[in-house]
Formats: sequence, structure tokens, C-alpha cells
Amino acid sequence: MRCSSSILVVLASAFLAPTAAAREAADQCQIELVVLGAGQDAGAPQIGNSHDAGSSLLPSSLALIDRSNRARYLFDASPALTEQLAALDRIEPPSNGLGIDGIFLTHAHIGHYLGLAYLGREAASANGIPVYAMPRMADFLASNGPWNQLVELGQIELVKLEGGDAIQAVALTPDLVVVALPVHHRDEYSETVGFYIMPSNGGGVLYLPDIDSWEDWAGTDGSKLMSLLERADHVFVDATFWDDDELPGRDMSEIPHPRVTETMDMLQHLPASERAKVHFIHYNHTNPIRDPDSAESRQVSERGYSVARRGDRFCID
Repeated sequence: MRCSSSILVVLASAFLAPTAAAREAADQCQIELVVLGAGQDAGAPQIGNSHDAGSSLLPSSLALIDRSNRARYLFDASPALTEQLAALDRIEPPSNGLGIDGIFLTHAHIGHYLGLAYLGREAASANGIPVYAMPRMADFLASNGPWNQLVELGQIELVKLEGGDAIQAVALTPDLVVVALPVHHRDEYSETVGFYIMPSNGGGVLYLPDIDSWEDWAGTDGSKLMSLLERADHVFVDATFWDDDELPGRDMSEIPHPRVTETMDMLQHLPASERAKVHFIHYNHTNPIRDPDSAESRQVSERGYSVARRGDRFCID
């Protein structure tokens, strides 16, 4: 891996004819983030809810496009990988093959890694796609079918990140680094991490779709999250549930996720410029922010935050 250095943003090419298509290409940022899905693991309609008339949700996943190096990376491989990759292809066609230059896995819950199955011989029969995973996650994939077949056939190449509370940086290019940040979550089969995507010009993006509580990781005052907010351009954080009244008849204390209302309250004292960096992602099909026109979505906006929506695009160079 090479060390980080400055990035040149190419705004135009002298040899391009002055067509509308050329002008559009010239204006494209070189490092772009795309929201491929913003729902909880099972999406929507969820199984057993065929009557659900709300907007469809695909499980949370981000794509990172590095146009300078003609590379594309995925953050989480959801069960909707086929549809999500097709959407990415429409934005930035692959330079060759599947056009997946790496997949970063947050943890071993169904919405975050089941899409790897589509890289197998029954579907894409991929070749050597790097999959970045924490030690338990990598061992789980290497030791259990059908994932171990992907490894044995060379369809994916496991890149094991450091374990424990170590913060590990992966230099994808001299201009682009991804940092794994361990967090507390239900870790039946693997650890859980968030990822901080850091371009060389500063700023960056935090992707943290699952965490048990801010108190366990960020301190009672959310200090760790706020320190990341100071340096980041965008943070995508766990918004599984709106509040404690969302699932009637169930003890929601047994489903540890920060509630959207809790996160907003914790950060409300920050300047508007900081709150504007927060994008709520990974919301359950029952979460009212799923509907962009709901009172809860309006409340998020009025309080200075955003709800991530499939198809959102952000220039980060």
C-alpha cells in the first residue's frame, strides 16, 4: 500500500469536444460517494409484510467511485447487491468486469454480507475481488459455506484487518485511505466496525450503520462522534428506530440501537454547519423517516439533520 498524497481534481480535458456530454463529464468530481441503499438489513417490504404500501427500501450500502483511478468500492454487500450494482453501473460504468475493486464489510448481520453470494459460480463467478474484513468476520467467511467456496475458488480474496480496538488504515491509493473503527454491537459471528473514508485533501465520510449505543462507544456526551464530525464532511449513522414506541408489544430495550430522537438530542447543541453533516441511514421499515413526507422526516430537516435516501450522491474530493 502507498502513502497518502495530494489529489488533482480534473475539471476539464482539452481534447474533449464541447458537447453537453463532455461538459457534464468535465464537471464530475473525481471521488464520489453514492448511497445504494438506506434501509435496515431486510429492506422493505419486509418478509411477512406484503401489504406494505410504503416506498421500497434496499438495505444500507455505500459506493465509492474513484474516477482518477477508474476504481469503485462497496461498503457492505447487501442482499440487494444485484440491483444496487446495476444502479452504480448507470452512474459510473465499470472499467472492466464487475468493476468492484474492493468490498468493506462492517459485520456479519444479514444485510451487510449476504450479497457476497452473488459473486459465486451460480451468478457472477467473480475473480479475486478483495473483501476487507475484521479477523472474526474473515474467519467466519473462510470457515463456513457457501462463503468458504468463494475463497477456495479465488472468487474473493479476504484481506484481514487488525483485531481488537486497533484503528487500522487501508491506503487504497496515495490519495484515498479507509480507516476501520471498532464499535460495540451484537457480535454473534463477527466484530462490528464503522468505516471512515479519508481523501488526502482532508475531510472525509463516516459510515456507521449499526451500533448498540453512543454511550458505549462515543461517551455519555458523544465526544468521539463529535470529534469525527469536526473533521468529516458527512457522517452516516445508525437510524434503525425513531424512538422507543415504534414496535408495540415488544421490549425495545432488548434491541439496542441509538434512537434517531436520541441522536438528534445529543448533537442539538452543535452549530448548524455540524448538524448538517449528519445523515440518518439503516432505518427499519417501521421507522417513519422512511417516508420523506412524514412529520418525522420534516422534524429531522427542521432540526438541521438529513435522512439518507437511495440515490443520494456526494462529491468528497
